[in-house]
Amino acid sequence: MDVGYRQDPDQRRAREHVQSRWMEAYEPVRHLDPVLVLTALALTVIGLVAIYSAKLVALTSQGLPPSLYVSRQLLALGIGVVVMVVVAVVDYRHVRIYAPAVYLVSVLLLGVVLSPAGTAFGGAQRWIVLGGFQLQPSELAKLAVLITVAAILHEADRRPGPGVVLGALIVTLIPTALVFLQPDFGTSIVFVWTTAVLFLLGGVQARYLAGLAIAGAVAVIAALQTEVIQAYQVSRLTAFLNAGDASAAQTAAFQTRQSLIAIGSGQFAGKGLFEGTQTSLSYVPENHTDFIFTVIAEEFGFLGSSVVLGLLLVLVWRGLRIAILAKDSFGMLVAGGIVAILTLQVFVNVGMTIGIMPVTGLPLPFISYGGTSLIVWFAMIGLLLNIHMRRF
Repeated sequence: MDVGYRQDPDQRRAREHVQSRWMEAYEPVRHLDPVLVLTALALTVIGLVAIYSAKLVALTSQGLPPSLYVSRQLLALGIGVVVMVVVAVVDYRHVRIYAPAVYLVSVLLLGVVLSPAGTAFGGAQRWIVLGGFQLQPSELAKLAVLITVAAILHEADRRPGPGVVLGALIVTLIPTALVFLQPDFGTSIVFVWTTAVLFLLGGVQARYLAGLAIAGAVAVIAALQTEVIQAYQVSRLTAFLNAGDASAAQTAAFQTRQSLIAIGSGQFAGKGLFEGTQTSLSYVPENHTDFIFTVIAEEFGFLGSSVVLGLLLVLVWRGLRIAILAKDSFGMLVAGGIVAILTLQVFVNVGMTIGIMPVTGLPLPFISYGGTSLIVWFAMIGLLLNIHMRRF
């Protein structure tokens, strides 16, 4: 008599079906890009060290814990990693469905910022305080504009006509105007730059691009001739254009001059961790946010600065590779847009610390202090991972 166990055929098929579904779900994870994740984490760790060093003396002199800013940034890092994982797991092609909702929420939050519910720091109203967390909606809007414009161009199937271009422009200009009113000229530039790059990648005809470039130039000239641009923004631009003027060095160009002194004093190998006098003694304003690159350059010198720029270049390389290998135009546009934002912010931020760009207030990705910015950047890393894992 055969007393051996014989599995019911239905049970066997059910088990095989479950195993098949698990393998199907796990398949994209096999194509994870560890270089991308590890590079982003390495930059964040460098940022944590630089933030701690930048605020060590100031916080200690006020009787506050020297790890105050670092602990907040660590919390944002934890949230950012969770967001990255969630964004990476959900098929990026579904993001197109949620793009309008994300865009609408970001625009509403930008409106709240300009209302009495918004909070101002340093003369700029850019935040919403929620408990102990300061939310900066303009950072979320960068991602919202990116995925929404990418979705619009993808639906046009690489044949964007005037209606598509107009729709993408409206999507871009609404948050641009709201952010400009905060005022935040730097982030406004990011929105316009992102859409311009997406137009190039999305196949928008040259005549439309030329027309938009002319219109943009006229708008900038008109803004400079009126009171649309704040006086301090004009003074920053004037100081940049007259960098050799001795009087400018004591006024609007003070930040850049102090930054150059700090960077130059770092020489090749730097003064050493926590030994930066220019930055730790607050001669360089906003040394934990906009001018954090000066902390790295002063304490770790040319060598440390090169490592940071090299890691950022690795992110650009991986992002470009993902854009090229993307399975569809939406993935290519999103990945290309992320690279465009990263490249612009790095160039402008580092450029203003060494005097080749005017001061605009754009943070250095992954390194500058700012919880919302860090979370959004890890969301973008999640999107890149998503596109990369589903490129087959």
